[in-house]
Amino acid sequence: MLFLRNLQSQLTLKYKLMKTQTTSEAEILDVAQPANTMSYSLIQTLVNNYRNNQLISVKEKLGIDDAHSIHFDLTTLKKFIADIETLASANNSSTNVGDLGIRFYYAAYPKLENWDVMNGIPIGKQYAEKHTLVMVPTIKRQDENGVMLSYDFNPMSSDGKVLAMASAKNAGIQSDVVCQNHGALIPPDSVKTESF
Repeated sequence: MLFLRNLQSQLTLKYKLMKTQTTSEAEILDVAQPANTMSYSLIQTLVNNYRNNQLISVKEKLGIDDAHSIHFDLTTLKKFIADIETLASANNSSTNVGDLGIRFYYAAYPKLENWDVMNGIPIGKQYAEKHTLVMVPTIKRQDENGVMLSYDFNPMSSDGKVLAMASAKNAGIQSDVVCQNHGALIPPDSVKTESF
């Protein structure tokens, strides 16, 4: 029993250390608010719109049987969010968690003949030419006109300033960027788990 209490204490401490201390979770997550919902029929309509337009166009114009959905487990998403919060706070203690976000970029895996760019990335070749999502952290900052915008940024930047990657496009920055990619694409994964 003492072992379990010690383990629980260690896990609680580890969890507290992982969380940013700049804004309390209660301020960010208002669990008293109802969950975001949409009707089943609206979801089906939106999914059908994609499949009957964009997905068909990719098949007809590019000859690619592209994926139509992607799945990320909650553990992966929570870790990604925790990494953003922890790194951003560690590199700039004035970071407000309420200013952080995630941008989802539509992307596509390379063709088989160009698969060498994936060297060191554990993604199978069955994903060649399939679309995917790349999630990149964002942070709210004022632009030159005082308008608050959500800029792509790299929370690993430890130079004391926000790395606004919008300006980095022209700066030739080649360092690693905190991101999340590669959920389970359908296809090639099984469609039997889908509702829409």
